Amino acid sequence: MSTTHLLYLHGFRSSPQSMKARLVAQRVAERHPQLSWWCPQLPPSPREAMSLVAQGIAGWPRDTMAVIGSSLGGFYATHVAVQTGCRAVLLNPAVDPARDLARHIGEQQSWHDPAERFFFQPGYIDELRALAVGPLPDPARVLAVIAEGDEVLDGREMQARYPGSPMRVVPRGAPGSDHALSNFAAAHLDAVMGFLDPR
Repeated sequence: MSTTHLLYLHGFRSSPQSMKARLVAQRVAERHPQLSWWCPQLPPSPREAMSLVAQGIAGWPRDTMAVIGSSLGGFYATHVAVQTGCRAVLLNPAVDPARDLARHIGEQQSWHDPAERFFFQPGYIDELRALAVGPLPDPARVLAVIAEGDEVLDGREMQARYPGSPMRVVPRGAPGSDHALSNFAAAHLDAVMGFLDPR
């Protein structure tokens, strides 16, 4: 069934100004102007981030909505997909952010606006743990795009987290096999939108 509503969730220290978020937004504007598109700036608190998302999608049709999530946003998108049953695309998704972000407690800078700072609090680790979900009820509805050369997250761990899901694995050493998926526009955008089949 075609996607009518699309949510994009950015990663840690990122924003709606991320390269991949802007590329998807541009594709939606150019080819799918009737698609309801939302890419919110997520607050640092995972609990508040998911509360914001839940409020924003409360009226969305579960059978025709979809979510794209990158890095920490991929972890959030997995949570959303399990909660709603919607289709999802995960771009180098964080598998265990409670473990990985424990070393980032303290003041942080935004990637896209270094003047913007926030404090990543110790309590956010427990909030991340509370959002963790088990195996996907319908793995076929989740596409994972995973770079084996990701310098931030473990490509093997990401692949192992989503058994049964279709995957686009970028081999280590291949162009764009990095955390940013730097050749996303050329190599993956068409496949991502094709999987979501937007109206």
